[in-house]
Amino acid sequence: MPSAQKPKNKTEREARVKRILELLDEAYPNVTCALHHTNPWELLAATILSAQCTDVRVNIVTPGLFAKYPTLQDFATVRPEVLAEDIKSIVFFNNKAKSLVGAANRILNEYGGEVPKTIEELVTVPGAARKTANVVLGTVFGIASGVVVDTHVQRLSNRLDLTKNTDPVKIEQDLMKIIPQNKWIQFSHQMIHHGRGPCVARKPKCSECNMTSVCYSTDRT
Repeated sequence: MPSAQKPKNKTEREARVKRILELLDEAYPNVTCALHHTNPWELLAATILSAQCTDVRVNIVTPGLFAKYPTLQDFATVRPEVLAEDIKSIVFFNNKAKSLVGAANRILNEYGGEVPKTIEELVTVPGAARKTANVVLGTVFGIASGVVVDTHVQRLSNRLDLTKNTDPVKIEQDLMKIIPQNKWIQFSHQMIHHGRGPCVARKPKCSECNMTSVCYSTDRT
């Protein structure tokens, strides 16, 4: 399979990014966050649980969790060691239980029981780093505060030569410079789906990928 040609100048690089976005739109026109939720708190809690854990596993756990603790107050008052037992199939369940209890208390005490709508406020919530804040703001509130950089976005951004960095914060900064802001939210969802689909980490399924015309990754198959 012949490789795409690497762009030689700024104009060609911009045209390539535009084409990548078009191809993502063609492949994933209506994708959204894979974490199941019915309100902002549920998405925040699910995203905290998803750190270094699969969305599939989180989606298995959260229905029962939210049924047992249906309100923010329920999460705020449960003892972390009790909550840990409810999420023990998720990695780092003890720390995450503490984060959920702390997050619920902070939102109740500092934000009147409403999940805050700014990244500056959200990152003060226990367990909510910048990636988590971007997920909640983009998915629930439609606020493009940044680009969600999870393991899939990180890997694909390097594979597609959209960044040379490996640090998620620096990758996000690079992506924010080249991706139009009105595409930030959808771009992340699309890249995550693409990383779970044809562009897997080991042996990418290039024959099933619609972006071969713009991909010159060295591990193409």
